[in-house]
Amino acid sequence: MNKEILHTNNAPEAVGPYSQAILVNGVIYTSGQLGLNPSTGTLENGIENQTNRAMKSIGEILKTKGATYKNIVKTTIFVKDLEQFGIINSIYESFFDGGYPSRSCVEVARLPKDGLVEIEVVAVL
Repeated sequence: MNKEILHTNNAPEAVGPYSQAILVNGVIYTSGQLGLNPSTGTLENGIENQTNRAMKSIGEILKTKGATYKNIVKTTIFVKDLEQFGIINSIYESFFDGGYPSRSCVEVARLPKDGLVEIEVVAVL
């Protein structure tokens, strides 16, 4: 197996013993991205800003291998309040130009750092 750890300073540092993403055999697996500001390490305010920041961080991680949102084949969204999914969905949708990846969304009791949303993706090069 050919495994490569991916890292960029343009996305938040991992808040635990894990990597921002791993590349294995042409497939990128990102860790869940919270709405953390990569410069300060603090959560953005509100669901809109956290969702937007999480998606931007995913894009920055993908860029490390020349990938874009078009390379994403699967996303998983963890949300603290499913009532906010309409807001999350409209922001999420704005990062794609059709051809959406498959997706799961799960409401959870709590996220790290008390985030409101966390998004992870699988992308194929």
